[in-house]
Amino acid sequence: MSTSSLTYQPFDEGEEGNGTSRKRFNGRSASTSQIEIPNLAKRSARRKDRMAVIPSETAKNWSSQEFDVSVCIYCMKEGTTLTKIKAQGTKSNRTYYLDEQNSCIRWKPTRKGTKAKIAVDSIKEVREGQNTDSFKRSLVNENVNSACCFSIIYGNGLETVDLVANTIQEACIWIQGVRFLLAGLQMEDMLVKSNRLRDNWLRTTFETADKSKNGLLDMDEVIKLLHKLNFKLSKRKIKKLFREADTNTIGQHEGQLDYEEFMQFYKLISTRKELLFLLQQYSQSKQYMTTEELQKFLQTEQRLASVTIAMCEEIIDKFEPVPENIENRWLGIDGFTKYLLSPEGNAFNQSHKKVHQDMTQPLSHYYMAASHNTYLVGDQLMSQSSVDIYACVLQAGCRCVELDCWDGKDGEPVIYHGYTLTTKILFRDVIETINKYAFLNNPYPVVLSIENHCSVDQQKKMAYYLGEILKDKLHATPPSEKQTHLPSPADLKEKILIKTKKNFQWR
Repeated sequence: MSTSSLTYQPFDEGEEGNGTSRKRFNGRSASTSQIEIPNLAKRSARRKDRMAVIPSETAKNWSSQEFDVSVCIYCMKEGTTLTKIKAQGTKSNRTYYLDEQNSCIRWKPTRKGTKAKIAVDSIKEVREGQNTDSFKRSLVNENVNSACCFSIIYGNGLETVDLVANTIQEACIWIQGVRFLLAGLQMEDMLVKSNRLRDNWLRTTFETADKSKNGLLDMDEVIKLLHKLNFKLSKRKIKKLFREADTNTIGQHEGQLDYEEFMQFYKLISTRKELLFLLQQYSQSKQYMTTEELQKFLQTEQRLASVTIAMCEEIIDKFEPVPENIENRWLGIDGFTKYLLSPEGNAFNQSHKKVHQDMTQPLSHYYMAASHNTYLVGDQLMSQSSVDIYACVLQAGCRCVELDCWDGKDGEPVIYHGYTLTTKILFRDVIETINKYAFLNNPYPVVLSIENHCSVDQQKKMAYYLGEILKDKLHATPPSEKQTHLPSPADLKEKILIKTKKNFQWR
């Protein structure tokens, strides 16, 4: 996605807290070189020993600020000194920056070397304020402006990096910058995403194989790497392709591949020969298909009905990279490969990306995506319990979450795996999180499966929180005596149902 396609109306503020001196520019017409961008990295370094404590009025001035995407990306690449809040409550100052490929967030100093990074495509969410477990535990007694705080949640394990910026401006730039990057990933089609993931994997593989850390691989390192990747090629074939990819035939880098050369080398050995054979089969041994030949392929192999020449021309316009082929209405091997690896060429029915089933049947007629021991990050004996897991699973499509409720201190019910060493979280915090995230990506009802071990007094507190926090979202209408079946998912859109043990006879 081109960053220039996004337009915003940002402003740059000269001094902290001074909401009167503002310089506006139009994101559509102003280039980065024309904009006076504050050097946030240097300014952060001068204040690295303190975290921001800024008046609430200033926070209001900054809360609605929007920056142009070019400003955010520029400042992120320059680097910003941020304070990381660790799970134990300790703090460390590091310079965080976006790499040149816009693919990873890195930091320094670090002992991890090139492994110190967060891949942008692994980021699930960037969360404003002090809204994670570690933030709430670590900063409970500190006067730190919530507007300067943000968290990056990433990876399949839903890891969290909690950060505090020195100014609200810096926090806004990072929050909006990461969101720009995530929005760009969501707008890319499946092919572009696949290529980006492949290139990221290739870069990681290259860095791992580069034992000397000089950015180059020699023949022996390449052979070992291919063996590790399970490529069954003779050394003679590898040496031939290696020489073809090695463009540095003169100088000290002769006989070694840099990253770009290695990427071309890898693509040479991973060419899909079966696709080339398929193209030549339908094109009468040519290196391209005409619109008529493409039409025949779509009807015969892809089983597409009512394929027109106009549809074939649209495919060529969209997927063919060679301008001459587009002009002649030809689809070459690169365009053909791109089409077959795209959503349009997928065997999956694209209409099924949206809800296409009948959602008006009784609720008991459906399978439901459910989560067991939702609150646990790890094992059931000694792991952490986390409020954040509820937000993640609900956004991922889960419609039934579990809450194991027990009596807690100070009359506050808690959730944890009873009679174990797992940590405890407040029932109230979980209900607030469910209220916020239940229907962000899915309008269909959410079931709270409550395993109740609480005393009567704390059950009353639970009932109070459910009514006070969920309000109209809570489905509390009793069934009528004439009702013979459960309501449908369509009837219960954006409603939260309670499932727990109770002496109740359904009529």
